[in-house]
Amino acid sequence: MRTLPVMLTVGVPRERKEGEHRVAITPDGVRELVQHEVPVLVESGAGADCAITDAEYAAAGATVTTGAEQVWEQADLVCKVKEPQPEELGLLREGLVLFTYLHLAAYPQLAAVLLERKVTGIAYETVQLPNDGPLPLLAPMSEVAGRMTPQVGAHYLEREQGGRGVLLGGAPGVRPARVVVLGAGNVGWNAAWIAQGMEAEVLLLDKSLDRLRWVDQIHRGRIMTLASNRGAVERAVAHADLLIGAVLVPGGRAPVVVDENMVRGMKQGAVVVDVAVDQGGCVATTRETTHADPVYEHHGVLHYAVANMPAAVPHTSTYALTNATLPYLLELAVHGVAGAAAGDPALAQGVNTVAGAVTNANVAAALGRPAAPLATTLAG
Repeated sequence: MRTLPVMLTVGVPRERKEGEHRVAITPDGVRELVQHEVPVLVESGAGADCAITDAEYAAAGATVTTGAEQVWEQADLVCKVKEPQPEELGLLREGLVLFTYLHLAAYPQLAAVLLERKVTGIAYETVQLPNDGPLPLLAPMSEVAGRMTPQVGAHYLEREQGGRGVLLGGAPGVRPARVVVLGAGNVGWNAAWIAQGMEAEVLLLDKSLDRLRWVDQIHRGRIMTLASNRGAVERAVAHADLLIGAVLVPGGRAPVVVDENMVRGMKQGAVVVDVAVDQGGCVATTRETTHADPVYEHHGVLHYAVANMPAAVPHTSTYALTNATLPYLLELAVHGVAGAAAGDPALAQGVNTVAGAVTNANVAAALGRPAAPLATTLAG
């Protein structure tokens, strides 16, 4: 049974993570919320890097604030793109609802703060349709990141950038680069799709034969699909010019598929782009980097491990993200967390922390904490 409207005030601060140029909502998103009588606060300048002005937000019905503190203090529900940064942790308070990418498996210190402050943390990346279905709020950014990886990899394969000096698509009479993609989810198959469009030789590995069949049917053999196992990964990685890590466990830490010995055996000047870095990374030698300092060399291999890749194309990313998050944000704002979660099993999966307890089983396992029943915790 649907609960009566509660109308939480939604707050949208400017993102503080280094290199993060996205914003959590578009003016059209604001207008939709206001149409349903949901008050919206937007920090001044929040959309500047996406070419969205304060005037556009105001025209859509938002109250534009002069600073972040007003947003955090007056909002019941803070909607962001990335996890709170150190300077924002002091603004977290008991009873606040936080709706954003959290990736708590990779950021256990943040999880500890959310639990200590008794913040209700709802993570985009664990909102999941029933029966281990799709991840609707992860999908749009996975698609953007996946489509970016071949162009990022192609750039760093250039000799001036420290790479092997290989052109992704080769040239007449010259073999193209070999691109190895680990994982055939949204990131992986989008990466493979764009790479084959750039005329690279593409190998896509995944444990799911059904997923590989689907990719093969779509791309009709233009992407080579391989069942993922230790031997297949070892051979593929050894011959890769560009290795793309796209392995995902919803809410959990990404498994390490490529160990340090495999990296040591790669071609000198090869490039690794580990998109799984925001879940800890699937390559053993991965450590998180930033847009300001995106690559480092290890065992003669260039590593690119920026956790917020889509922030490099913030206009596209912001509109794609809002398209996906807005229906869930509206549910939360109108019905509150308990009402929205009761009426939407996918959104219930997104709830990670409530009243000092972890309520998502995968997140709890990754953090080494017990998982509390969501309904009981929300009722209490």
